[in-house]
Amino acid sequence: MHPDIQKNLKVKPAHIISFIVFLLVSMSTLTAQVYAADAVWPSKTAYKYANVNGKKIFYREAGIQHKQTIVLLHGYPSSSHSYRELIPLLSGRYHVIAPDYLGSGYSERPNPETQKYTFELLAQYVEGLLTTLKVKRYSLYIQDFGAPVGFRMLLNNPNKLDALIVQNGNAYLEGLTLPRQAFFKAANEDSSKAQQDKIYSFTSKQAIINNQYLRDVQSNPEVMSPDSWTHDLHFLQTKADRVIQVQLLQDYYNNLLDYPKWQAYLRKYQPPTLIVWGKNDPAFIAEGAKAYLKDIPNAELHLLDSGHFSVEEKPVEIAKYIVDFMNKLAQ
Repeated sequence: MHPDIQKNLKVKPAHIISFIVFLLVSMSTLTAQVYAADAVWPSKTAYKYANVNGKKIFYREAGIQHKQTIVLLHGYPSSSHSYRELIPLLSGRYHVIAPDYLGSGYSERPNPETQKYTFELLAQYVEGLLTTLKVKRYSLYIQDFGAPVGFRMLLNNPNKLDALIVQNGNAYLEGLTLPRQAFFKAANEDSSKAQQDKIYSFTSKQAIINNQYLRDVQSNPEVMSPDSWTHDLHFLQTKADRVIQVQLLQDYYNNLLDYPKWQAYLRKYQPPTLIVWGKNDPAFIAEGAKAYLKDIPNAELHLLDSGHFSVEEKPVEIAKYIVDFMNKLAQ
């Protein structure tokens, strides 16, 4: 500062330095406060049971209940455990519920000799859980088995949906190769012992690890947590546990027959839809993701460099797509 100006203003250099330091500290504090206010911290996940139609249904819940609810529906042979990494990424912004189906995970598992397991049955119990929790509207994340469960819920209650998030969940024949379609048809119609044994073998330890979780990540197996199959196999220890999943695999062909109903729902209601599909999935192929655009042309489609269990491989990427998608809906 020029000496004459300094003399006229009667400001000492030490005062100027102190003032600059004050400004810097104040700006730093303000910036920290803004970041703290904007930060989205995950909510602690709670692990709960609810009585639904006389059965104990387990579910994971996180986030503030008055906010938008996202219901995460798991696939085969898993449970809500498959969403353990995704839930914290969403729970700071949304109310998140991830149930274990009747017969899966920590939920009650009635004996399959007296209770036949179908996707309609699973849908009834998930819908019953949401009714018990007084959740009136929700967005659905559907993957694998979650698609037939979710679409049955939508057909039963077509006006409850806010948005649909599809991750390797089929609603079109294009998503299944001809051999895969033939397998489900044979599983449903062929009651021979040889066919039963073949389906039962799909629930074995080797099949779960190698043909499910590690199948699509052979070039990078480290991305797949062993917790995933260890958890699933814990709930497939008995013959009854495995028969439950066999019955669902046998019922799966009925989903293919119901695809036209699901597609009609999409055409009629045009739900806001996000599709995040692992393109390396040889079971539920990427053509199944693209097929959705025939009925909901405004759907947002992203093909990920991942496989059937994309939420195990890329939970952060999927969460980013979900947050961006949900933000657009809120505008």
